[in-house]
Amino acid sequence: MSRSLFTHLECTRTGQRYGVDGLHNLSDAGAPLFARYDLAAARGAVSREELAGRAPSMWRYREVMPLRAGDEAVTLDEGWTPLRRARRLGDWCGFRRLWVKDESVNPTGSFKARGLSAAVTAAAARGAAKAAIPTAGNAGGALAAYAAAAGLECHVFMPRDTPAAFQVEVTACGARLELVDGLITDCGRIVGERREAEGWFDMSTLKEPYRVEGKKTMGYELAEQLGWSLPDVVVYPTGGGTGLIGMWKAFEEMEELGWIEPGHRPRMVSVQAAGCAPIVRAFEAGHESAEPWTDARTIASGLRVPGAVADFLMLRALRESGGTAVAVTDEELIARSRDLARHTGIFPAPEGGATLAALLALKERGWLRGDERVVLFNTGSGYKYLEALS
Repeated sequence: MSRSLFTHLECTRTGQRYGVDGLHNLSDAGAPLFARYDLAAARGAVSREELAGRAPSMWRYREVMPLRAGDEAVTLDEGWTPLRRARRLGDWCGFRRLWVKDESVNPTGSFKARGLSAAVTAAAARGAAKAAIPTAGNAGGALAAYAAAAGLECHVFMPRDTPAAFQVEVTACGARLELVDGLITDCGRIVGERREAEGWFDMSTLKEPYRVEGKKTMGYELAEQLGWSLPDVVVYPTGGGTGLIGMWKAFEEMEELGWIEPGHRPRMVSVQAAGCAPIVRAFEAGHESAEPWTDARTIASGLRVPGAVADFLMLRALRESGGTAVAVTDEELIARSRDLARHTGIFPAPEGGATLAALLALKERGWLRGDERVVLFNTGSGYKYLEALS
C-alpha cells in the first residue's frame, strides 16, 4: 500500500477526533474509540474483484485496516475462515439456508486471533514493550501468541476456574499468567490498577481501538464469501461484544465503499448465557446501557462477562438492525453443541452451541422463518472445553 488510508480515531460517544499515532485506550469521555478511514480513496484504490487474488487472511482488507504508512502486520495468517453450508443441520432444525462461520480454525483456535493480531500490530508499531489483558480464556491465549510473535512482554489475568487448556496455552507461549479468584471484571480491575506502575499497555476488550478492527473482518468475509450479499440474520454469541460491534461497523463501511447494496444489512442476534445475560436484560427493558450482572455463572467462559464497556454499542447495533437478544441455559448450549457437531462435523465451543440453541428458540417464538438465510457463528474450538463438554 503506497499510502495509509487510516485517517483518525473517533470517540463513539462524542465524535471527538484523535490522531493515529501514539498509544490510545478509551476516549476522554471514557468511551471506545473507532478507527476511521478515507473510504472515498479506498473505493478508488481497491475493487472487489482485486480482493479475490489476495492472500486468504484478514489482512486482505488492508485498505480498511488501521495500518499507517510503513506499519507491518503481526500475523499468523488469521481470518478467511470457512463459511460452511450446513445442509444436514438445516434439515434437522427446519432451515433451508443455514451456514456456520467456523472461527475455530483460526491460529489460536478462536476468533480472538483476529482482534489480537490487529491490536498487537498497532501496539508494537507504536512502541509498546509490555501488554496486559484480562481474559475469560481465548483472548489471553491469543494475546500470548501474538505477543510472542512480536517480541512483547505479555501479562494475562484469568479467573482461576478457567478451563486448563487456556492456562496451558498462555504459559506455553511465554506469557506471565496470574489466576484471579473472581470473574473477568475482577481481572480487568487488577490490570487497571497496576498498568501505569508496571508500564503495561491495556489490551482489554474495546478499551483500545484496534481489536474491533480485526473482528470486523468477519463482516467483510461474510459478504465476500456470499458473493457480496449478506444473510438475513446473523446469530452471534456475545460476551464483550467486539465481534458483533465490529461486524456492524464493517457493514457500514462496505455500504460506503459500494461493495454491498445499502439498506440490506442482517438482523443481528446477541446470544448470552442465562446465568450472565446483561445485554438480553437491557435489550428487553429498552435500556441504552446494561447494568452489570451479579453472580455471573456459565460454563461457556467467553459468555461470562458481567459488564462490557461497549454495552451501548451492542444495544445500538441490535436495535438499528431490527435484531434481538436471547439467553439460553447451560444445559441447552451443551446439548446444542453436540447437535451442531453431529450434524456438521464441526466440534464447537459451547458459545457456538449457544447460537444453535438461540436459533431454535427464535424459531419457536416465530421470530425467524425457515426460508431465511441465517449464519451461526462458532467462535472457538470445543477442544479447549473438554471438561465442560464431557
